[in-house]
Amino acid sequence: MNAQDKGMYVGTFRHTLDGKNRLTIPAKWRFAGDEGDTSYLALPNPNGSITVYPPRTRVTLEAKLDQISTLADADEVNTLQQLFGVADYFGCDAQGRICLSDKLRRYAGLEKDAVLVGMYSVFNIWSPALCPVSDEITPGKLNFNADVLRKYKL
Repeated sequence: MNAQDKGMYVGTFRHTLDGKNRLTIPAKWRFAGDEGDTSYLALPNPNGSITVYPPRTRVTLEAKLDQISTLADADEVNTLQQLFGVADYFGCDAQGRICLSDKLRRYAGLEKDAVLVGMYSVFNIWSPALCPVSDEITPGKLNFNADVLRKYKL
């Protein structure tokens, strides 16, 4: 199984939204099955970005969400309402473009440009002004917590 089969999202890409507010997904991030109208799920991330779940990861997320009762405690219900009240689903068109809803674009502060940051099984869409990943890195140094890598034995 190659990287395309697994649906790995790695790297950082800067793209411009077109006149219809469509955003192109990088060619290396497009996989079989993502053309359908409801292939991707996009959720507002508390960090200010939009997290996009592709078909394979979305199925896993759905299974977890099915276990949460709509009569759960007030905090869980509020969290789900906040997330899914702004969430959207979409597929890619033939050119690999997705159309983000007005709500999600406003939430993330997207106007003309966007930065797509891979997170292996999902990817985040950031406003360039808020994106924590920079094209400018100091050789031999990255700005992250190494304890996180140790936690996952990376």
